Amino acid sequence: MIDRGHVEIIRSATFEGMADAHGFPTARYQRYYAMLSRHVKKMVCGFLYISEAGRAMHPGQAGMDSPAKIAAFRPITRAVHDNGAKIIAQIAHAGRQTNHARAEGVSARPSSYFGVRPKALSTAEVEGVIMDFARAAQFARAAGFDGVQLHAAHGYLIHQFMLRSVNDRTDAYAAPYLFLERVIAAVREGCGADFPLWVKISAGVDIESFSRADFLALIHTLDACRVDAIEVSYGTMDVALNIFRGAAPLRTILRFNPLMASKGLAWKLFRLPFEYARLKPFRPAYNLEAARLAQAQTTIPVYAVGGFQSGAEIAAANFKHISLCRPFICEPNFLKKLAANPAYVSKCIHCNLCAVMSDSDRPLRCYLGKQP
Repeated sequence: MIDRGHVEIIRSATFEGMADAHGFPTARYQRYYAMLSRHVKKMVCGFLYISEAGRAMHPGQAGMDSPAKIAAFRPITRAVHDNGAKIIAQIAHAGRQTNHARAEGVSARPSSYFGVRPKALSTAEVEGVIMDFARAAQFARAAGFDGVQLHAAHGYLIHQFMLRSVNDRTDAYAAPYLFLERVIAAVREGCGADFPLWVKISAGVDIESFSRADFLALIHTLDACRVDAIEVSYGTMDVALNIFRGAAPLRTILRFNPLMASKGLAWKLFRLPFEYARLKPFRPAYNLEAARLAQAQTTIPVYAVGGFQSGAEIAAANFKHISLCRPFICEPNFLKKLAANPAYVSKCIHCNLCAVMSDSDRPLRCYLGKQP
């Protein structure tokens, strides 16, 4: 049985695909969070780009890149607060993990998945990006968000600095965690110590090198920075399906993913089987071990995300902080059902169509295994 007094369950950042072409949230975006906040009392919004250069490839991505976004997001945060809930703004820079020509990165090394060769940021440009993060956090605070989460996972820009096989710099930012430390310091300076600052990290990656020692060094860095919460995820977008595990709906991927749709027959015949061989099987609570390791190093709350589908799995984890994504897509009232029946199992079948379709122009929804 779940003792809800000792387990905090929140909604992890989930891409909505509900912004307009300029990154402004639409009425649908507002309705979505107004609905969700009736069921979930703490949530992290989908990643918000901090600059045009930092946009991801996903249509419908929202931004926190200009003062004009402050007024645009206030109705969303107001609706959430009216329902007695809190919402954290996840802010991000995609770095090399995008498909547009202005991609910029830690180095000029391209992602094996995205293929675009990024412009290597100069030292001055790196410091400009740090200020972009700080300004985005200030805009988020002014818009009424209850904190920010730095997206330092999944191979996006902050994460790229940590990966030694990507970061070949010769300036001060060759140090893998310096960029993150300075972003944290700039956000703190701009927003104040009373504004919650969370960080999302990846415990491991599939292609680039990131060892257990690297992971522990990252946790010690975050502990020294005294961030307010750490969320432990996995992987990079180079093998995106390993971030969330489960089914790999090939037909839908090839139809709706613009990168995959452009691949030739030879790639599909010879390279695709190799890519599928990299995929990890779904198993319950697959990041829990890493989250436990992180929590053993710090008194900062650590959230485990990934693979929690039932009350039994949450209870068996015996972990204080858990974040969920797909169960809330399938059933926004999942926590209500869990409270009524501690053994409740989510209807989510981790078909991953919700994730795959985020690469299209369609907004977030559950497909329940039905091919679009």
